[in-house]
Amino acid sequence: MANTSAIYARIDTGLKEHAEDILAQLGITPSSAIQMLYRQIVLRNGIPFDLHLPRQKPTAIGGMTREQLDAELMQGVKSLQGGKRYTMDEVDAALHKEFGI
Repeated sequence: MANTSAIYARIDTGLKEHAEDILAQLGITPSSAIQMLYRQIVLRNGIPFDLHLPRQKPTAIGGMTREQLDAELMQGVKSLQGGKRYTMDEVDAALHKEFGI
């Protein structure tokens, strides 16, 4: 028998049951799934899927105080005075990249 170690973890009961139902349909035991995850972690030298914080949504003007809006507008004025200008394509690309819109 191979040299093995036990792993103990607490997990939400509903999540465990749902995941194990899917694994059973795939013909994979929970132990095999965990072993696959660990092999991928070693192979990729990290988590085998993308981990990131959810994208922030741009702040709506209606949700700002008068002072916050004035500060944002002044920042824009200073940017223009400093010679910073963007084309609509550049703005669209930046919004798409940062917020997915």
